[in-house]
Amino acid sequence: MNIPAVLPCSFNRLQCSTPPTHLLRLVIRKKGRLVCRLSHDNNKDNDQPLENTCLENNDGPQLNGLTGFEDDTDDQLASESPLPGVKPQQLDESIRIPKETVEILRNQVFGFDTFFVTSQEPYEGGVLFKGNLRGQAAKTYEKVSKRMQEKLGDDYKFFLLINPEDDKPVAVVVPRMTLQPETTAVPEWFAAGAFGLVTVFTLLLRNVPALQSNFLSVFDNLDLLKDGLPGALMTAFLLGVHEVSHRLVATEIGIKLSIPYFVPSWQIGCFGAITRILNVVPNREDLLKVAAAGPLAGFCVGFILLLSGFMLPPTDGIGIIVDPSVFHESFLAGGIAKLYLGDVLQEGSPISVHPLVIWAWAGLVINAINSIPAGELDGGRIAFAMWGRKASARLSALSIGLLGICSLFNDVAFYWVVLIFFLQRGPIAPLSEEVTHPQNKYMALGVVVLFLGLLVCLPYPFPFSNQPAL
Repeated sequence: MNIPAVLPCSFNRLQCSTPPTHLLRLVIRKKGRLVCRLSHDNNKDNDQPLENTCLENNDGPQLNGLTGFEDDTDDQLASESPLPGVKPQQLDESIRIPKETVEILRNQVFGFDTFFVTSQEPYEGGVLFKGNLRGQAAKTYEKVSKRMQEKLGDDYKFFLLINPEDDKPVAVVVPRMTLQPETTAVPEWFAAGAFGLVTVFTLLLRNVPALQSNFLSVFDNLDLLKDGLPGALMTAFLLGVHEVSHRLVATEIGIKLSIPYFVPSWQIGCFGAITRILNVVPNREDLLKVAAAGPLAGFCVGFILLLSGFMLPPTDGIGIIVDPSVFHESFLAGGIAKLYLGDVLQEGSPISVHPLVIWAWAGLVINAINSIPAGELDGGRIAFAMWGRKASARLSALSIGLLGICSLFNDVAFYWVVLIFFLQRGPIAPLSEEVTHPQNKYMALGVVVLFLGLLVCLPYPFPFSNQPAL
C-alpha cells in the first residue's frame, strides 16, 4: 500500500483530499491514547470526504503520535480470554459474532455519548471493546443495551466491566448462547436431597454429646438422636431464615437462585448452604442486596435468640453445664455473657445456661462463616459488590490464608477452608454492569454484615472476673 509521505490534513478538523484506494482506517495516537480515526470506503463516492472521528485535545495531536494503520479486511475474531466465572468453550464458527455485526456495534451502537471505542480484541466468541466511558456507567449501559436491542435483537449480551490491567471500563459483547448454564449429570434435586438428609443427621448428632464422643455407638443408639431434635430444629430454623431471606430479595430483583445444597458439618451440624446464581446479575448493588439479605436476617434472629437464652432460666433448674472458657471463643457471645451474667461468670467455675444460648450461638457461627469475605460465599459476594473484583480477589486470598493458619488450631476452620477452596473459591460470574458503586445505605448494610461476622468469629480476650474461682 502506498501512503503519501505527507498527509495534507488539518488535525483539529481532520479533512484529507487524497483518499486511500480501499477501506482503510487511520489511527492517530498520542501517548498511547487514540486521538483520531478516519476511514473511507471505495464503494462510496470518492468525492466524499473521509469519515473521521476525532477527540478534542487542547494541545493538538502531533504527527509523531501516528502509530499505524489498521486494515479492517484483516480482522480476526477468535475465542480467547473467557469472562470471569465463565468457562471457555469450543465454539462453532456460526456462534461467533460476525464482522458485520462488530461494525454495527462500533459505528451504530457505541458512540461519543456512551462509550467511545478506541480498540477491540477477540473475547470468548465475542468482542472486548476498549475506549472511553461517557457519563454515568448505569445510564450508558441502559443506552447501549437499548440500541443493541433495536439493531441486533436478543442474540447478544452486553457487559460493562472493569479491565483489571488498568482499572478502566471496557465493553464486552458475547453471543447469548455462550452464557448457557452448565448442566450436571446428576439432577439438582437429587443431589440437594442427598446433602439435606446427611445434614439432618449431623444436626441431630451435633446436639447429642454422648454420641459425638463415640460415633460408632450411633448405630446401636439411634433412639438417642431424638434428644437432639430441639437443637436441630432451632439451627434449621436459623438456616431457613437465612435462605428464605436470600430468595425473597432475589425474587424481588429478578435474580434466579438454584436449589440450596446444605453442607453437613460434624462440628456445628451444618456449614450453611451453597446456592448458585443462575442468571446474570444486573449490577453490584443488586448483588449486594441478595448477598447481604441472608446473613443479615440470620444475625438479627440469632442475636435475639441468644439474648433470650441468657435471660431465660436454665431448664428444670439445671440447663446445660458449660465452662466459662467457651465464651472466650466469640467476642459477641463473650461480651453478651459478661453483660448479663456479670460476676457470676468466673474463670474456672462451670455455670448452667439455657440450651437456647448454645443453639442460637451455633446459628450465629453458621451465618458468620458464610460472611467471611472469600470466594463465592455471601461475604465474598458482598466484598465484590462493595469494592469491585480486584479488591475483593485480594481480600479473598487474604481471608483464605488466615483461615488456613486458623485451621492449624481449629478443625472447623480446616474443613471450612477446604470447602471454600474446592467448591466456593470463585471467581464470581460477571455482572451486566460492574462499574457503578452501590448506594451508601447498601454499602452500610454490607459493612454491618462483615462486622457482625467478625465479632462472632473473633475471640473474647478479656477476663470475665477478677475474683478468684471457688
